[in-house]
Amino acid sequence: MKVFEILNLHKEILGFLQTVGIRVGDVRYIELYNEYRRLLGNGEKVTYIVASLSGRYHVSERKIYGLVKLFQKDCSPYAV
Repeated sequence: MKVFEILNLHKEILGFLQTVGIRVGDVRYIELYNEYRRLLGNGEKVTYIVASLSGRYHVSERKIYGLVKLFQKDCSPYAV
């Protein structure tokens, strides 16, 4: 399958993702966010979680705060 064929097949969902501010590359942070939620659910403090994940995933603390905000964003068609 060619790149064009994949894009053409999924153009609606990709367009929607772009509209709500989601970049396809954000998929690489799903495990980071899952771990963030798990640690938060265990009662850990946000600053500790962010510092810990920053070192483990080799991303800045600011990036983690941005990802958390993005991943918690409501992306229903009415919120756009």
